[in-house]
Amino acid sequence: MEDLQAIISKYDFPKRELNSSIQIAEVESFSNLKLPEDYVFYLENYLGIDQFIGVEFIKLWSLEEIIEANKSYKIVEELNGTIGIGTNGSGEFIGIEIDQFENVKIILSPFIGLNSRNNTVIGTSFTDFLIRLDNKIEWFS
Repeated sequence: MEDLQAIISKYDFPKRELNSSIQIAEVESFSNLKLPEDYVFYLENYLGIDQFIGVEFIKLWSLEEIIEANKSYKIVEELNGTIGIGTNGSGEFIGIEIDQFENVKIILSPFIGLNSRNNTVIGTSFTDFLIRLDNKIEWFS
């Protein structure tokens, strides 16, 4: 968590002042996924962000936005083992994909034509994803 907290601090992620009306359990039930610990820490303690990290723009949805955004884009419905957590602002969503062995991948995938074959892995954990961005590793490197 130290690496995650360092990046959150460096980029001044907005801290959550009030508890959310949405609980982690609701998101996990909706997505039928056990969310990774580092991502849960982020959701419980910080609000969504809308900024550049390194050379890439990201908009991470807040805990209050996740279920509605996934319903709107039909991400959970169309992509088994995947939940959207944000967007790059260019027609692609950032998601967490968890396989049957509980391996986590952070992916970038087009909103149109939802298909796991279109996924690009951009991290092996939520923390790794942010570290890669901070190190200016581009999406498709």
